[in-house]
Amino acid sequence: MKYNEISHFSHPQHILKFEYTEVPFKCDGCKEVGIGSHYRCSFCDFDLHMHCAIPSLSIYHPFYTKCSFQFFYRSPGDTPRYCNACEKDINGFIYHCKSCGFDFHPCCAKLPMVLDDGEVNLYLHRKVIAVCHRCGRKGRSWSYRSDCKKYNLHVACVRKLETRIPSLKNTLQTSHKRSKGKVKKCCEMAVLALQFVISAVLGDPTALTAGVIGNLMSRA
Repeated sequence: MKYNEISHFSHPQHILKFEYTEVPFKCDGCKEVGIGSHYRCSFCDFDLHMHCAIPSLSIYHPFYTKCSFQFFYRSPGDTPRYCNACEKDINGFIYHCKSCGFDFHPCCAKLPMVLDDGEVNLYLHRKVIAVCHRCGRKGRSWSYRSDCKKYNLHVACVRKLETRIPSLKNTLQTSHKRSKGKVKKCCEMAVLALQFVISAVLGDPTALTAGVIGNLMSRA
């Protein structure tokens, strides 16, 4: 659901307006990086992910069918909490299950089970035996895996890339330019998969992350 303007309890002094940007922003609700569709107060430089601006009060997740996750604007209790999807600390808005103690960032709680652009199909898994295309390790956090099973990306690894977008751009562009034939096509698909996972983790699967990390598949 999208409204052009909303009022929000976390920023009652001004109306928040719907905007779209390919420039990363920091969400003032969950304190995580965002991209794409969001709500913003330009007077105060205040931004909210869509999932943080219009949260569901209670959600269920396919990975935890017996759990009910409630929305809180801050972590309940005094114990530091981390997201069970991306393994990153939670410093703002949170979905928490009182019975099991599991927690999610709002955007992690709403990660699409399938990312499909017609070229690459990526499926969200709680655990994948194969190694991550980014870190080269198994297990760890939730992962997106392609239907061809060639590409596997930890959600945790994608979170770590948020602060290293410039170096990521240079690395991928270099490897792409040096690739040829089938290897080059494989590199293109890996980059495309990475773009879609980044956009999903940052809160908007429809966002064009190529606008953030450059046109990674452009030919020199």
